[in-house]
Amino acid sequence: MIDGRQCVAARGLLGWSQKQLSDAVSQQGGKFSVMAITAFEKGRAIRKSNEDLLIATLEAAGIEFIPENGGGVGVRLREP
Repeated sequence: MIDGRQCVAARGLLGWSQKQLSDAVSQQGGKFSVMAITAFEKGRAIRKSNEDLLIATLEAAGIEFIPENGGGVGVRLREP
C-alpha cells in the first residue's frame, strides 16, 4: 500500500513528472491519467488495481517502498 506522498517522493527520486509516470504506467499495460495521479498525490483514494499498477511501475523503475516500521513509511532507490 502506498499513499500520495510516497508517490511524489518516488517521482522525485526518479526525476519523473506526473506525465512521465502516466506514460510509464501505460508501458506496463495500464492506464492512469495525469489528472488521476494529481488527485492521488493530493490525498484522493484510488482503486486497488490502480494502486497495484503504480507500485509495479515504480518498482520496475528502481523504487523500493519502505513499510511503516515505527519511523514512518518511505521510499528509496534500490541498489543496482
